[in-house]
Amino acid sequence: MKKYDELKVYCKNTNEYLNIDGGETLIDLYDTIKGRLELQGDAVCVLVNNKVEDLHYPVFSPKHIEFIDITSNAGYRAFTRSLCMVLYKALNDLYPGKRLCIQHSISNGHYCQIKHEESFVTPEVVGQLKQRMTEIIEQDIPFLRRERLTTDVIEMFRKQGLADKVRILESINQLYTVYYKLDDIIDSFYGPLVPSTGILKVFDLIPYEAGMLLLGPDRNDINNVRAWKPQPKLFQAFTDYINFNNIIRLGDVGELNHAITAGYAPLLINVVEALHNKHFIQIADEITRRYHEGGARVVLIAGPSSSGKTTSSKRLAIQLLANCIVPKVIELDNYFINREHTPRDEKGDYDYESLYSLDLEQFNKDVTDLLAGKEVPMPTYNFKTGEREYLGKTLKLEEGDILLMEGIHGLNPELTRNIPEHQKFRVFVSALTTLNIDDHNWIGTYDNRLLRRIVRDHKYRGSSALQTIQRWASVRRGEDKWIMPFSENADAMFNSSLLFELSAMKNHALPILQQVPSSAPEYAVASRLIKFLDYFEPLDEKDIPSTSLLREFLGGSSFHY
Repeated sequence: MKKYDELKVYCKNTNEYLNIDGGETLIDLYDTIKGRLELQGDAVCVLVNNKVEDLHYPVFSPKHIEFIDITSNAGYRAFTRSLCMVLYKALNDLYPGKRLCIQHSISNGHYCQIKHEESFVTPEVVGQLKQRMTEIIEQDIPFLRRERLTTDVIEMFRKQGLADKVRILESINQLYTVYYKLDDIIDSFYGPLVPSTGILKVFDLIPYEAGMLLLGPDRNDINNVRAWKPQPKLFQAFTDYINFNNIIRLGDVGELNHAITAGYAPLLINVVEALHNKHFIQIADEITRRYHEGGARVVLIAGPSSSGKTTSSKRLAIQLLANCIVPKVIELDNYFINREHTPRDEKGDYDYESLYSLDLEQFNKDVTDLLAGKEVPMPTYNFKTGEREYLGKTLKLEEGDILLMEGIHGLNPELTRNIPEHQKFRVFVSALTTLNIDDHNWIGTYDNRLLRRIVRDHKYRGSSALQTIQRWASVRRGEDKWIMPFSENADAMFNSSLLFELSAMKNHALPILQQVPSSAPEYAVASRLIKFLDYFEPLDEKDIPSTSLLREFLGGSSFHY
């Protein structure tokens, strides 16, 4: 009797079918063909039928596989998660019982604290932790994937002092739980790790604010650590919300799930919405103060995709009106240059996200004339013909009026290069997610915004999750080029995230994500987001007010978009 003579896997990297016996792991297969793979460095994980798995994945049936390195999004995530587990082991080895919290991404790295003991994180301690991490990496210890009954894993985490992981596991009711073992410690992550610590040689750990910054490789130069950059305003915006989370005792998803099941969702919604309203009032009051001192005649609101810029501009306008300041709105899209002159992106498509897709000369002239008290003809961009038109609409600033503009380039000095600095007030809006799944698993702001966009595009634009995910990489490249480098130019930062929003979006997003076919490359992102949403207890949205920023994505807003 022949044994598995027809058992093959298709390897996308080499464009061939490979024979397997059945039962071996993909790292065994990788070792036999890695010399023929065109990768940047080592393979860190693998796509199995378009789903991200670690290299210890055992194969018992035909599969479609693709080995990936750290230059891919999924590979870089696996590398970063693995570094985090090494940092946790280093802390456990040197300072047993201390609690590590990996809070959020900032300054091209991940900000980490030793909770409740900020004074403990001295440069000497950071140096010791980095040295111990280096030793662990040099030992090339394997990350061992294990799966056991959740009740057993809960007891294991409880013995190790990981109360945050106990909370989340007790709240999601899964029969089995996957965890990783590194020497004498265990941990869990919502994605795979690299095969062993030896892959993680390129990293750094430096003192940063009251904690430390964990840095991985530069994806464009994988042999060097990614350069960090100071982002004090963005860091403060994160810190303000983390402090708020601590006050209301909602720092992780386990605590959020408990609040929802205990019936506290309506109170939570009211408190979080009140915080948003408080920040809009503070920003409006600062604009008003500057206006009466002879400045702040032009308010520019900018932020990345699905950050809630539109609702933010409308709610800010209401607060300005309450302060007896009348906002007059200019739509930046109406200043697009004629389509035939629009810049092209690297694929040859029109690049409407480029600053230079706008007629900067005409825009600056019109704003200058408006600030001088002149009545100015306003253009309208015809998206069908690709030309700017003048249809008789004019604008004039009266006493007590202010210009309000929302667009991705608002923080870029080049947009308003002819407008005096003292007359501008810039607001940066982004969903700076401060809720963690647990101490070692943060929620990426990009994932939060992507889920918002998937729900919104499906509801209002008829787009599938597949289409939205396909466009996301291009959107992110545009943000990195045209928006994020200028975030620190802001006069005010508005964090548009809401503690309860992922619980509210869960029932909207899951059915849309589940429509992504497993045969599509985008299934890797969809399956990861589905697993991510499984951590959240769904929340009844009936108590979310019609003025909530979240209504821009879920529907039911009292604002016209």
